[in-house]
Amino acid sequence: MKSTIRLRMSAHDAHYGGNLVDGARMLGLFGDVATELLILSDGDEGLFKAYDEVEFLAPVFAGDYIEASGEIVKMGNTSRKMVFEARKVIAPRPDINDSACDVLEEPIVVCRASGTCVVPKDKQRKPHNA
Repeated sequence: MKSTIRLRMSAHDAHYGGNLVDGARMLGLFGDVATELLILSDGDEGLFKAYDEVEFLAPVFAGDYIEASGEIVKMGNTSRKMVFEARKVIAPRPDINDSACDVLEEPIVVCRASGTCVVPKDKQRKPHNA
């Protein structure tokens, strides 16, 4: 089971000099993807228990379009192991003008992570074979 969301990083998302976006923003996107995956699999938002691994691989700036995706790779009785990836797919081109942007021929992977979510048995509304 997979889920993907895409959104533009705004000036509000920029936390550091040079319009750099805080890496925690990518984790927030992964949380949204995880919530959608849990709703699809269990009919409940569940809870994000822990990240096992997080890798920040490239900078993200205000104006970048980020595509965040995730997949459930293992299902236990209540736990859902997931993997995530965030890719920059469109980047602004302020060197050309204030509104210029490029669709990237090859998306840039900016973050990868894996983690575990939990849906308590009494909240699961969809049967599955764990």
